[in-house]
Amino acid sequence: MTQQQSETALSIRPIQFGAGAFVLLLAINFAVVSLISGVDFTLEQFTKFWYFFVSLALGFGIQVGLYTYLKQLVGQHGASGKVVAVSGTTSTAAMVSCCAHYLVNILPVLGVTGFLTIVAEYQIELFWAGLAFNVAGILYIVPKVINATREHKKC
Repeated sequence: MTQQQSETALSIRPIQFGAGAFVLLLAINFAVVSLISGVDFTLEQFTKFWYFFVSLALGFGIQVGLYTYLKQLVGQHGASGKVVAVSGTTSTAAMVSCCAHYLVNILPVLGVTGFLTIVAEYQIELFWAGLAFNVAGILYIVPKVINATREHKKC
C-alpha cells in the first residue's frame, strides 16, 4: 500500500464508520419507539424533537469516527472506546426516553411504572444529559487524536 493509499484509508474509513453510527443510532431509536408506540407516534416525536435526535446521533457518529481514526493511527484499543460506548448508550437512552412512558401500558406487572413515569417527566433533561455526554466524549477524544496525528506525522 502506498503512502497516499494509506492516508486515504485513514480519512475515509472513520467517515464511513461515523456515518454508519449516526444512521444506526437513529434506526435503533425508530425501531424501539415504533415497537413501543407505533410508527405514527414515532414520526410525531421525531418531528417534535428532531433537533435532539439528530444532535445526539451526530455527536455519537463524530465520536465513532474520531475513535476509528485514532484506533487506525495507534493500532490499539484505548480508554476512549469506553467513552464512546457510554456516550452512545446515553444518547440512545435519551432518544428512547421520549416514548418510554408508553411502556407503562405493557409493563405494569413488572413494577417499572414509577421509573417510566419519572423518565417521561424528565424527557428534555435526558436529552440534554445525552448531549452533555456526547460533548464530553468528543472533548475527551479530540486531544488524543491530535496527539496521535502529531506522532504519526513524525514517523
